[in-house]
Amino acid sequence: METLYLIAGIFVLIVCIIDFTWTTLWIDGGAGPVTDRLSSSVWRFMRKIGGNHSKLLSLAGPLVLSTTLLMWIVLLWIGWTFTFAGLEQSISPSHGTDPISWFDRFYFAGYLIFTLGNGDFSPMEGTAQILSIVATATGMLFITFGVTYLISILSAVTMKRSLAVSVHGLGESAEEIARSSWNGEDFHDLNLLLASFSENLSSLAAQHAAYPVLHYYHAISNTTAMPTAIAVLDESLSIIKLAVPEKHHPNQLILKEMRSSIDQYLETLEQSFFKPSEQVPPLPDFISLHEEGIPLILEKEYTSAYKKIETRRRKLLGGLEADGRPWPSN
Repeated sequence: METLYLIAGIFVLIVCIIDFTWTTLWIDGGAGPVTDRLSSSVWRFMRKIGGNHSKLLSLAGPLVLSTTLLMWIVLLWIGWTFTFAGLEQSISPSHGTDPISWFDRFYFAGYLIFTLGNGDFSPMEGTAQILSIVATATGMLFITFGVTYLISILSAVTMKRSLAVSVHGLGESAEEIARSSWNGEDFHDLNLLLASFSENLSSLAAQHAAYPVLHYYHAISNTTAMPTAIAVLDESLSIIKLAVPEKHHPNQLILKEMRSSIDQYLETLEQSFFKPSEQVPPLPDFISLHEEGIPLILEKEYTSAYKKIETRRRKLLGGLEADGRPWPSN
């Protein structure tokens, strides 16, 4: 029986260490297998009980992060408890000769990984002493990396919402952004803004890849909601790129870089958070744009161009649906 306890303990520790390392240190790996399943399960549960209620869904991110950290602690604690249970006479009480119970082993493993120091119990000479040092080391590393992981995520959430606010500052719909950025002659006023947005969005996409828990941080207000901001921004660029004569476009290199950054962001989230919608979003209100004096190419030409980006627009809508939000309309 002791051998089974030892095998079970080592197995749990291996699973815990792999999942923890995968999630926190492997930048391109996304979430570890256990963390990924736990996170998606918590999100599905929140969507099921909360529907599209933003205030309730805003708790999903903190809940996912808290349960993930708790899961790692529990696995580490249980793993070391079973490991010490699998070693014959691995610990002894500092005072008295009472037999070691399961509660004693659990307590011993706990104060080792939380570095509280040896008090009521001590490891027996030999293998148990070495394992005690290893257990304390894993506890210290987990706590240090866990705090660093937490700070990095909260910093990324702040950046995510700051960028969303900046985009929504231009307009709440693609048509509004197109109208506000038209200076009467062209869209060159967008050049500096698009360059800044592109840089920030590329960084944010990298952070989403490194910290998948960011997917589940839902904003209460549309103003701070990144999925809505991405949909509005990309749709406004589609209007300019596909429906406005090229001589009025912003700098072509900046426009291409911005679209590429959005592609990277969508690709990162599509891998683990959403699927393209089965529906195609409605076309923008080109009539209102024309009435504002924005020059447009022939209707049949931009209609044909929009058919070629239906997959892209379905991804944008899929991201909104996964976040419980409607397609932004004029």
